[in-house]
Amino acid sequence: MGMKYRRYLAGERIYGCSKCKTHLATIHSMVSRAFNGQHGRAYLFDGVVNVVEGDPNDRQMTTGNHTVRDIYCVKCATILGWKYDRAYEASQKYKEGKYILERNLLVDVQ
Repeated sequence: MGMKYRRYLAGERIYGCSKCKTHLATIHSMVSRAFNGQHGRAYLFDGVVNVVEGDPNDRQMTTGNHTVRDIYCVKCATILGWKYDRAYEASQKYKEGKYILERNLLVDVQ
């Protein structure tokens, strides 16, 4: 396996991994702050960088059944949240392809 290159983001507010400060997302890719994760508050993002996606699995969540993948930091392998692959309820389809990052696992890098 080759060397893993990390992408660095630019902008007014950058969120990073709380353990190693690897860049993950910018404030401009945030869709909502009104989510909850396993560790408290969580944010919904259109896109994130420097993560590895786990295998898909179905989970029953407070908003219904979803197919999700856990996401991990590419540098330190800390679990950061999950990616929505599929929402089974019509009202939740807007989440498909988006990412949840848990606030307690993030740090402001810039």
